[in-house]
Amino acid sequence: MKKILVCDDENSLLNMLSIILKKEGYDVICAQNGKEIIEKLKENIPDLIVLDVMLPDVNGFDILKTISSKYKIPILMLTAKSDIIDKVLGLEFGADDYITKPFDTREFLARVKALLRRMEEVKKISTTFSYKELFVDFDQKVVKKSGNPLNLTPKEFELLKVLIEAKGTVLSRDELLDRVWGYDYCGDTRTVDIHILRLRKKIEDDVSNPVYILTVYGFGYKLGIK
Repeated sequence: MKKILVCDDENSLLNMLSIILKKEGYDVICAQNGKEIIEKLKENIPDLIVLDVMLPDVNGFDILKTISSKYKIPILMLTAKSDIIDKVLGLEFGADDYITKPFDTREFLARVKALLRRMEEVKKISTTFSYKELFVDFDQKVVKKSGNPLNLTPKEFELLKVLIEAKGTVLSRDELLDRVWGYDYCGDTRTVDIHILRLRKKIEDDVSNPVYILTVYGFGYKLGIK
């Protein structure tokens, strides 16, 4: 069952969208403001987010940027504005699609299904990763170096996976803690450094001169792809 998080401060619209999505067989999570949607994301990672631009506590574009920088979740923006600038901003800040209020529920459902279908196609394509001598199969949770399997712990595998998904973007230690250990983790950023060192010992030829996991001093770590 696909999980959809819907955020809108208008109760009648929120209830209507919840009802029609549940009728289509989706599991629906509801939020009414920016703070609430961030809290919901700590508890559940949905397959799709439906996000209203006009929220009572924060600009929807700010929430959009926050979500798209931390999660790879398709986002359908709801907007009461027809201004092309708002639509362009939404797409530039990470939205995958938008729909302007008022809208036909059939069009809304069609867009939801199209986004979910697109993500399924992306997942099918992105089940493996290879770079230089490193090969990763995400489905089988297999990591090989020069054809030889590596014995990674679950946290080491997840850390490598997050770096790969970032596609060379620098991730801070705090971001890695959030994505790999979770928001409620009580440890400090040294945990990240320790796991990075252990991971390097397993995948790098020379730990002192890494080519797969690079340190960006003062910022964090990134995957060393070109």
